[in-house]
Amino acid sequence: MAAAELILTNGRFYTVDRARPWVEAVGIANGRIMALGSESDVRSAQPGARIIDLGGRMAMPGIVDVHNHVLMGGTSDLFELRFSGDATVAKICALVRAAAEKAAPGQWIMGAQWGADAIAELNTTEALAQLDAAALGHPVCLRDETAHNRWVNSEAMHLAGIDEASADPEMGSFGRDPKTGKLTGMMIESAAGIVERVAAEQFTEEMGRAAAAQAIKTLNSFGVTAFLEAASMQSTLSALHSLDQRGKLTAWAVGAMPAMEPNFMFGIAGDELFALRENYRSTHVRPDYVKIFLDGVPGAKTAAFHDAYLEDPIHGCCFRGATMVTYPELIRWLGKCEAQNLSVKIHCAGDAAVTQALDAIDVVRSFNGPTKLIHHIAHASYIAPGDIARFAELGVAADLSPMIWFPTTFLEGHKEAMGTDRAERFWPNADLLNAGALLAGGSDWPVIPNPDPWSGIEGLVTRQNPSGAFPGVSLWAEQALDLATAVEVFTLNSAKAIGLDKDIGSLAIGKSADIIVLSQNIFDVPADAIADTQVLTTYFEGREVYSR
Repeated sequence: MAAAELILTNGRFYTVDRARPWVEAVGIANGRIMALGSESDVRSAQPGARIIDLGGRMAMPGIVDVHNHVLMGGTSDLFELRFSGDATVAKICALVRAAAEKAAPGQWIMGAQWGADAIAELNTTEALAQLDAAALGHPVCLRDETAHNRWVNSEAMHLAGIDEASADPEMGSFGRDPKTGKLTGMMIESAAGIVERVAAEQFTEEMGRAAAAQAIKTLNSFGVTAFLEAASMQSTLSALHSLDQRGKLTAWAVGAMPAMEPNFMFGIAGDELFALRENYRSTHVRPDYVKIFLDGVPGAKTAAFHDAYLEDPIHGCCFRGATMVTYPELIRWLGKCEAQNLSVKIHCAGDAAVTQALDAIDVVRSFNGPTKLIHHIAHASYIAPGDIARFAELGVAADLSPMIWFPTTFLEGHKEAMGTDRAERFWPNADLLNAGALLAGGSDWPVIPNPDPWSGIEGLVTRQNPSGAFPGVSLWAEQALDLATAVEVFTLNSAKAIGLDKDIGSLAIGKSADIIVLSQNIFDVPADAIADTQVLTTYFEGREVYSR
């Protein structure tokens, strides 16, 4: 065994190995764990190493975020307005006005994130008039908390070529006031992309590099040392590869390349992008996944369900939503990806989309037989009971993301769309676990305002909102997980889901020394205090990359 360069000692190291869950010390050499065990054993076996005393603090493997959007996250941190999902029209407009007063002439004002339950409130000409007044002539584009829809002002619509005569785009719609029929600036699904494409013209390569670097700093500050970027356009892969080549990518990065150009990012996709993936492969960048958006989101009634949404004046009776990719097309994409050794992450927000994804994977399995590739169903949140067992049977990972398995404004939007009883059958995590499914944890940052895993872990355990919102209310409490399992979801399970479990996800001899030191032992505090956890230090390959 190589002599350790560094020993972390006097800690409570949680290994995520149930056979040996706790050790006192870890020895590190060449970025790898070379020894772990009692303080005396590690110290005596590694003379001359630099010693860091953790003062009894809890430490554990770095968090593995199985679903985020780093370029968008860094951009939101550096260049955009941020407001909470419960912000009123008046609050949003006040923030827009403050930004407009400082903005250069013609500059777009971008921001997020209005609540998924606010579509009706914003979809009026009165609300649009307020936004126009606040913008002071600037174009404005504001994303909702699902990141699928936008609220924009009149100047933004003008620049995008949208007027009262514009027909709804395929797979999307322009919001109109129910009373007057006039445009309101509400952009649903693909309509959002029409405006975003114009706004993106102000985004430079320099901004992209800065956003990627900022995103990695943010991730490290929350203890994230590995992630899957869930819509990796060429610009994203290039930014991550550039960081890695300069020794500044302090996390493992797995890229999921879109099969089709998303509504919110622009550039080549599908076969053209897949053909370039080896150009961006490096020590820590692995472009080994593909992303397919199969449906939309429940609050906007763009997710595909077996049962109908509640009747409304726009959709009428018996509307169930629809998938954006046909069943035969999905089978062809899965087969094509498997032939290129690419796993697929499939966005499925409605239970009918989940069924279609599982059916398609089942067909491909019947032709191709077993595989080591792990496909993901992202946002495995509404699932028909008969499909629960199929996750394990087909070797499909349930990507539990974003971190909303507790009451939120997301859920209030779902109740308006589909009724309370159905909406609250949300995130059957315990049922999936008991059926043997691989559960992996993600943030979907910046859909979720920050990639903080601790509120996600607390929510998995309590099924209550860690922020204090919706006090005393639990969401489907029977689906709670125990803490050890919740930690596994965000570490070893996610590492398995992205194909890196031989290197990361637990503390074990030979694995990367990706270790985080915490402000509290999460196993010693009440469950409703887990979200208070802060990361004090983050080590990536044995190097300190963040210190609070």
